[in-house]
Amino acid sequence: MQRLLLKALYLVAALRYPALKKELRYFVRDNFYCKLFQLKFLFRDYVQKKAYQVTDYHGEFDQELRYILPYAYWHYLNGTLSKTISANNTKEFYFFSTNHEERYKQRVWTESYAHYDVPNMTHSNSYSFNKWASVPYKEQYKNEIFIFSKPILVIANKYNREWDQPPINFLNLSILSKIIEQYGDNYQIIYNRPQPQHIVQDNSEVLDLKEHDWLRENYPGVLLMDDLYRSYQGKNVKNYNHLQLMIYANCTHFISMHGGTAALASCFGGKNIILSNPNWGFEHPFNEYNTLFPKLSGATIFHAKKADEILTYLENHY
Repeated sequence: MQRLLLKALYLVAALRYPALKKELRYFVRDNFYCKLFQLKFLFRDYVQKKAYQVTDYHGEFDQELRYILPYAYWHYLNGTLSKTISANNTKEFYFFSTNHEERYKQRVWTESYAHYDVPNMTHSNSYSFNKWASVPYKEQYKNEIFIFSKPILVIANKYNREWDQPPINFLNLSILSKIIEQYGDNYQIIYNRPQPQHIVQDNSEVLDLKEHDWLRENYPGVLLMDDLYRSYQGKNVKNYNHLQLMIYANCTHFISMHGGTAALASCFGGKNIILSNPNWGFEHPFNEYNTLFPKLSGATIFHAKKADEILTYLENHY
């Protein structure tokens, strides 16, 4: 029955979006199916309204922020959330859940495809926000600890394999130098590139950009998230994710990279410049930087298609 329904929904996607490439119609098809699957829960969600929903997820962090957490938070607001299950060091993301289990030590990217039970679980141009609520991380984690004489500018970089390719979306040392030298006087720059020991990994191998010592030596005014973690761990900070939430909650200016870093930086309002090469990733054909990402917190999103465009957005908007 499921196979026949998926075939029918693919035809619906093809008829509704004839200009969409064939391989992209599968995402729309799956999104249609996810919405239909929610009919199963109509009585429990809107009539009975007792706590029953369990979200269990250990796929990509990006999708957890975009789909799972807003779904779980909606159920919390609706009074129907029973339990949440995720990877290690995620309790702070699920602060609203009174029953959260950190079960998984590893993320598995293919696990994301097993969640037809969540209304939005794939890239799409037809998202449903009926059971999707922005999680108020800024209000929850705003604090008096990480306050500086200048407003914070978070540079959330990454340097890892993407789509089984060498790094595609990242800031090299040359671009970092330009940003720091042009904006270091106006902002307290905090540099964030989590190391493998800080976060639960998926299939994306983290590589060495060799920038941390370079930053300490050449730009001592830049604060490194690594150093802040060593200073505050066990005191005001429970884990690296907790530190990110606290720093980001006090920030309204971000530069981030395609993927989980972009999604996280989009959860705190303000302005977020996202570097995302349009030749890679399905966010582009589905226009998600103008649809889904701003919904995460009301953030203003600027999509830089190449690293040099970041400088233009900085000049015009920061």
